[in-house]
Amino acid sequence: MKHLITGALTAALLASTAATAWAQDAAYTLRATANSNENDEDYDGLVVFKNYVEAASNGQIAVEMFIGTQLCSTGEECLQGVADGSIDIYIATSGGTASLFPFVQVLDLPYLMADDRVAEAVLDNGSDFVADMRARVLESSGDQIRLMTIGNTGGWRNIATTTTPVATPADMAGLKIRTVPAELPQVLATALGASPTAIPWPELFTSLQTGVVEGTANGITDIMSMKFPDAGLKNLTLDQHAYMGALWFMNNAKFLEMPEDLRKVVADGFYQLQQATFASPKRKSIEAYEAFAAAGGTVYVPTAEEKAAFQEAAAPVQEWFRTNVDGGGEVLDSFLAEIEAVNARLATEYEAELN
Repeated sequence: MKHLITGALTAALLASTAATAWAQDAAYTLRATANSNENDEDYDGLVVFKNYVEAASNGQIAVEMFIGTQLCSTGEECLQGVADGSIDIYIATSGGTASLFPFVQVLDLPYLMADDRVAEAVLDNGSDFVADMRARVLESSGDQIRLMTIGNTGGWRNIATTTTPVATPADMAGLKIRTVPAELPQVLATALGASPTAIPWPELFTSLQTGVVEGTANGITDIMSMKFPDAGLKNLTLDQHAYMGALWFMNNAKFLEMPEDLRKVVADGFYQLQQATFASPKRKSIEAYEAFAAAGGTVYVPTAEEKAAFQEAAAPVQEWFRTNVDGGGEVLDSFLAEIEAVNARLATEYEAELN
């Protein structure tokens, strides 16, 4: 046992020494930031990205990680940093990006993707939809910002409340629901009969505790990492209305200045990152649901009929997106076409798997 421990410590020290040497000898240094913490899927993804890129480039690329608000604090500020080159890599949700790239809100359109298997295939780096989104980001940013991949940050958005348990859209009537400042989530809350209230994330605990809002739409890992049950959040409805996509951006000039072999390493690194963020919420949600139940929380899974009622109530949000977002119709058609193609392919795969 002593030899095993000594060997493990030696390996760790060698890895640390190698990483330090790589950082010193690197021809390219990438400054990556995530406005989260070390318990978040974003952090998990960046650790995987850093490890892969530094090793696969044989130290030619070093990755510096800045977790929290060391480099920037808002989506607009961080994306400006990516555009001007002071930040090389940044991760944002669609809500945090919508003010600059309104079309990314397509990821928040409700009840379009059935489950993880569908969502992960739709967001595959080689899909036509992701290629369309990448082209739109480049064009909208004047070729300054590049969309590298779309991962996940927290699983699926579900309806959670402090007061009335929600089983149908009728239960949403008049509920004060917290949303991000982006318009689409507010339109969705209104369509479901609720009263949307934009609340900054750091203020949500107190807002739930004091009754400023009576509910929110978040994934279970976020709910538990922020200890929202302590603020009175006790009811969770697994309607899974939106997959919590995470958009990873990079300064385009920094990417293109590297030789092609290193660009491939970076692209492959983002693939590794994406897969890590797909997996991380699945594992973390197990413990999070257990903790939610232990804190007195109750979980409700809507029936097929109840889910259909939510879909019907939320249907006007698609028309809002087509009408109010520049290029919204084209982006939504691209999204729907990818979903349809994935569903058709999965039907064939299930036929082979189940028979």
